[in-house]
Amino acid sequence: MIEIKNLTRNYGAIQAVKDVSLTIKGGQIVGLLGHNGAGKTTMMKMMTGFVEPSSGSIKLDGVNVATHRVQVQKRIGYLPENAPLYPEMLVQDYLALMSELRGIEPGKIKKAVLDAAKATGITERLVQTIGTLSKGFRQRVGLAQAIIHNPDVLILDEPTNGLDPTQIRAIRELILELGKTTTILLSTHILQEIEAVCDRVLVLIDGQLAKDATLEELTGGQSILLSVQNDAKNVADTLKKLKNVLEISKIGSDPRMKGFTHWRLACADGELPVQEVIKTANSENWIIGGIAPDRKTLEDVFRDLEEEHVQISSKKDGSKKDESKKDESKKKTEVETKDGSKKDESKKDESKKKTEVETKDESKKETKDESKKDESKKVELNKPSDEENV
Repeated sequence: MIEIKNLTRNYGAIQAVKDVSLTIKGGQIVGLLGHNGAGKTTMMKMMTGFVEPSSGSIKLDGVNVATHRVQVQKRIGYLPENAPLYPEMLVQDYLALMSELRGIEPGKIKKAVLDAAKATGITERLVQTIGTLSKGFRQRVGLAQAIIHNPDVLILDEPTNGLDPTQIRAIRELILELGKTTTILLSTHILQEIEAVCDRVLVLIDGQLAKDATLEELTGGQSILLSVQNDAKNVADTLKKLKNVLEISKIGSDPRMKGFTHWRLACADGELPVQEVIKTANSENWIIGGIAPDRKTLEDVFRDLEEEHVQISSKKDGSKKDESKKDESKKKTEVETKDGSKKDESKKDESKKKTEVETKDESKKETKDESKKDESKKVELNKPSDEENV
């Protein structure tokens, strides 16, 4: 079992993988779906021990990849997007080299090479140089080296990238066969690839795990698509009476059958009441053109998830902008308050200085007045009295 907790990987200021947590049980074929640059390859490199996470942990059956990297790598087979092949080597020599590097005992290498070649359908190419093989067969050689040591987990990064339709079909069939005995995690941005081989889907958008669900959960809807001949009466009113039918909507004319109308029946969780709808139609003498569960395509699901992610990101960005505006407003208020305080202090200082100056002037004036008084007294003292004049 693979257990991932709060896995994050930063490249400078860029977060390639953001706080991903999930569990993968043994025996599953799991698709890692996302657009180019979503973080798929980075996540796979961390799982195989080639890149260390910035934070978080990855464990294989309780063994931490970061602290026991070699021990974990012995149990993992890895095919990167560009297979690590040597074009000048014979296929058998290359696989023998990979066996040695994987620590297989010398006496068991020949059997390991033959088993891997048989499993990947390249037995007849063993004595051919890798450089002369088609891209499809080179991809098979890459798969052979990934399973040469019978790993418990097989990690495939874009395994059908660049192949023609025939080669793609062959590789998908091979993955399905390998999945009977091995847990497989494959990354792709091709929706048809997921639908063709995977039991479960992990949708990665901008480094974040947007969805973790089975293919049935993603594409299966709780509704029925019903095609009924146009002259059928009281279709909506009649079907509304059925126990598990919540809502009925008329879609329009059936494009495949002239004279028939499409109806969508939204149903409660649980088993869809298809048999009940057929019985009701027969009792009402309606002619049915077709009836089937109304399923979403994986493309619809992925588009909805991307739109939801954009909306959530926009809200977060809006909140950040609001916080930023609040901070700016707060800073502006603080600056204005400080400036106001400075102005008030400046006015107080000017007023104080003015008062001091006025006080000094008054003091000088008083001093002058006192001086005048003193001079006046002196004059009076020096002035002869009337008696003295007589």
